[in-house]
Parts: sequence; structure tokens; C-alpha cells
Amino acid sequence: MKQILITGQNSYIGTSLEKWLLKHPTEYQVDTIDMQDEAWREKDFSNYDVVFHVAGIAHRKETTENQDLYYKINKELAFETAQKAKTDGVKQFIFLSSMSVYGVEKGIINENTPLKPNSAYGKSKLEAEELINTLVDDTFVVAVLRPPMVYGKNCKGNYPRLAKLALKTPIFPNVDNKRSMIYIDNLSNFVKQLIDNCSKGLFFPQNAEYVNTSEMVRLIAEVHGKKLRLTKIFNPLLKLLNISVVNKVFGDLVYDMNMSKFESDYRFCDFSESILNTEGARE
Repeated sequence: MKQILITGQNSYIGTSLEKWLLKHPTEYQVDTIDMQDEAWREKDFSNYDVVFHVAGIAHRKETTENQDLYYKINKELAFETAQKAKTDGVKQFIFLSSMSVYGVEKGIINENTPLKPNSAYGKSKLEAEELINTLVDDTFVVAVLRPPMVYGKNCKGNYPRLAKLALKTPIFPNVDNKRSMIYIDNLSNFVKQLIDNCSKGLFFPQNAEYVNTSEMVRLIAEVHGKKLRLTKIFNPLLKLLNISVVNKVFGDLVYDMNMSKFESDYRFCDFSESILNTEGARE
């Protein structure tokens, strides 16, 4: 039986992974720990095979005042947790990083894309990766995940905003774009495979197909029995509005699919089914 510790109590990704693993109660023992105070430093990690570090700051507007907090939590806390895991004899440390380490808002990310984060969030994640990787040796392996946008039932971020819009608006721009995304259960299944194989290295899990924003919004509306008309009438205006929020919704931003191959396929749920599950049409 694998013993797993998830750092970051009540985190969306951590809670989802815990539920996923506990479908196999004879194979996994899962504990979670709150990282918001100093009590974690006193906890004995030596009983665990794996530490999955998801604690961090995300989905918060960056300001001059809160930039230091990103480095304190996303970088320093992550590194200190990895140090403790290694000292206590944990075999594998899995770190949840982000696509934001590239600082790219549109285009294709491949193995040659430079790392140029342009936010405190992205910079703190990249610096954490670099520090944690200095700990790797024959007895301590590190797996770093840089997932794209994660979505699923009760998720945070851009998906629930688009879902809300899908149920309110009668029309929506028809834009031919591509986005890398990953459904939460596909991500949980990927992390399960990392744990099973004690994998190490850098990973880019994503759905098996790219997502078109307009089609996603239309599908969300359809699941709720609502007809949504897609129109290209707004497209010239969207092209003129070369601003971050428009690029995040309607621009192309993908990982090269070759970066996301793994030893066995973790993507059991296709996009249409994932939207049905997310919107609660079926369990």
C-alpha cells in the first residue's frame, strides 16, 4: 500500500486526487495537511512514500503589496516542504507547477520554448522548481507538473466564469481557437500513474484534444437545455482588442501534443464527456 501526503488542505486539485485514489482503498492511504500555520513542520513525514505539494497561491489578483506573498508561499514554502520530505526519507516529491512559467499568452509551447515568466505567480513557481530539483539524488525523486488550465465540477478560475456566461447570453463569439486544458479526473489519473511508477522529471499533462472556447461554451449551454447561437460578427473587434483577458479566452495557447505523452494513456475521459460531468448532467 502506498502512503501519500497531500500538502494543502481543501485545495481543489488535492481534494480531487484524494477522492480519486480512495476509490482503491486497499492500494492507497491518503492524508492531507494544512500548510497555513507552522504545525506542518512538526509532522513526521517518514511514513509516506509520496508527498504531493499543491499548497500555493493562485486565482488571486497580483498587486505590488502581495507580490512577496507569492515568493513566500509558492517558492519558499514549497522548497522547505521538499527539504523536509527528503530529510524524513520520502521517496518521491510531486510538485504542482504551472504553464505560467513560460510567460506565454498565445501560441504553441514546445520543448524549445524559453522560460520567461511575466508574473509573480509564474516567477515564484519557476524558482521553486529550480530549488526543488537541486535536492534530487538516488534516493529522492522529483516530478514537476506544468498543467494547462484545469477544469471540472466546482473548479475555480476562468471555466466557471465562462459557464456562467453560457447560461446567460443568447449569443457568443464564434472564434476558431485552440486551448490546452485538462479535466480534473484526467489530471488525477495522471498523478496516480506518477505515484504508481515513482516517476521523475518534467510533465505536461493535458486532454487528448485541444479545446475550442466557442464550442465549449456552446456545449455547456446545450447540457443545460439552452440554445446558444455562435456568431462571427464580433470577431473583428476581438482581433483589435489585443488585451490579456481577450487572449486568455479567445487566443490560441497550447502545448505541443508530443510533450504530453506518457507510459500509458491517462486520458480516459474525452472532452464532451468531461463537460457533461462538470456540469452535473450525470455522475
